[in-house]
Amino acid sequence: MVTLSEGVVDGASLKLTFVLFVSVVVVSMFTALITAPQGDEISEFYLGNRDMSPLRNGLAMCGDYLSAATLLGSTGLVALTGYDGLLYLCGTAVAWMLVLLLIAEPLRNAGKFTLGDTLALRLPSSQRPVRIALAACTLIICVLYLVAQLVGSVALLTQFIGEPSSTTRTLCVVVIGTLVVLYVALGGMPGATFIQIVKAVMLIAGVTVTAIMVLHRFSWNIDDLLGAATSGSGMGQRFLEPGLRYGGSTTSKLDFFSLQIAIVLGLAALPHAMMRLLAPRVTRVLRRSVLWATGLVGFVCLAAGVLGLGATAIVGRKAIEGIDSKGDAAVLLLAQSIGGAVLTALISCLAFVTLLAVAAGLTLAAASSLAHDLYGQVIRKGKAGQTEEMTAARLAAVVIGVLGMLLALVSWGANTATLAFLAFAIAASAILPTMIYSLFWRRFNAGGALLSLYGGLATSVLLVVCSPVVSSRPTSFYPSVDFAFFPLQNPGIVSVPAGFLLGWLGTVLSNRTEDPGVYEKFQIRSMLGVQRQQQHEQQQPAGAPH
Repeated sequence: MVTLSEGVVDGASLKLTFVLFVSVVVVSMFTALITAPQGDEISEFYLGNRDMSPLRNGLAMCGDYLSAATLLGSTGLVALTGYDGLLYLCGTAVAWMLVLLLIAEPLRNAGKFTLGDTLALRLPSSQRPVRIALAACTLIICVLYLVAQLVGSVALLTQFIGEPSSTTRTLCVVVIGTLVVLYVALGGMPGATFIQIVKAVMLIAGVTVTAIMVLHRFSWNIDDLLGAATSGSGMGQRFLEPGLRYGGSTTSKLDFFSLQIAIVLGLAALPHAMMRLLAPRVTRVLRRSVLWATGLVGFVCLAAGVLGLGATAIVGRKAIEGIDSKGDAAVLLLAQSIGGAVLTALISCLAFVTLLAVAAGLTLAAASSLAHDLYGQVIRKGKAGQTEEMTAARLAAVVIGVLGMLLALVSWGANTATLAFLAFAIAASAILPTMIYSLFWRRFNAGGALLSLYGGLATSVLLVVCSPVVSSRPTSFYPSVDFAFFPLQNPGIVSVPAGFLLGWLGTVLSNRTEDPGVYEKFQIRSMLGVQRQQQHEQQQPAGAPH
């Protein structure tokens, strides 16, 4: 058996992976430079080419949405826990359905560059404090998720060379972080979009080829695959039944339910994913783009389930767990077993490109919020010129990238899943309630928005700090102390309802009111879009109600 200290991937795969990764980076960086916004086109920096086809938009959305956790973590969870891992994968696919059915079209119609623009249009009399609150939540979510990606790059490197030295860790984080900054600062949304499309195509191709090889090995018989996975798990029939990881106790069941709430609602409200919804120029293109993204995400999740079962059937659960207790090495071990050095290099390169692409999307969303909402609209009160705001956006990308690198180096050893799940919980508890209320509740006001944003953020962070993640267990940050009064590791089951409740409570108790005509105009715009709204208003007789 290969031990973790020796690394999972052999030398030939390592060299080929390096060549593939450098090739992808060089091509995508060159493309980012030649497609970068020319002159002072700040709208192109934020939204990119708004005339892309639905397929390309859908690939970019899929690339923004799926992280390395889907390829490595989710596959490993299926390999180690069977049914529970497959159930976990369902949350990732279902989340995009929420985007499709509830958020995508009204958000695109009402938005401009950022989520802050949507709230400002909905609550114009209080737009400054609302922009500040939303920008704070956006920055925290993006930085947490960005740190998880950068720390994850070191964890992935461990699969190649074993436990890295501090110098190697620093070099890995700095290289990945610098590439991310260059993509965003130089290329803006066009650069980030290209790397997302490349990543999505590679991801779909990689999981498709590997899944086909797995199914071919079992003569395309799902029963044979499940039977082999059951045998390889060493757990017997329990592997295909609920409770192997989640469900051993009532607390465990609640923790899993809480996790799924955060995943389904949080992934749908991540700032970089929601910002991508603003890019299509025409609503019809957005609808078809989201349909493409939904289908692609569902397909990748289905393929990841096949890969997880295939890893258990071919490699064996004991071998996977012996190398990496979290199962992140499962898909690499599977590729090594069925495809040799070439397939292993392809999957490994794909994992690094996935980390790079998601980090670029997060950095762009954070930089856009910092430059447009905080600097352009709050500090400069909308008087900043396009050149000035473009410069601020590029500097913000550098600041966010450097901050992410520093935090990733400081937090080495932290559980990347914890950082990511906290980001999901904040998005689901703070941003989602605010956007839902803004789009669909006439009475919603700035008091509700501020309490929902700050309250959802504070509740999520407080519950995680006072959970077993931080104290009371051997795997906690501080195992020797115990202040974990909240028994669950995932706060979603409490923080998400709290965010909605606080939004309602703040609205009811607040004395801030908006002009009723503001919501009428906002509602028309969210349903029709800005151009059709203008046509609608021009057709109205003078003095007629909207």
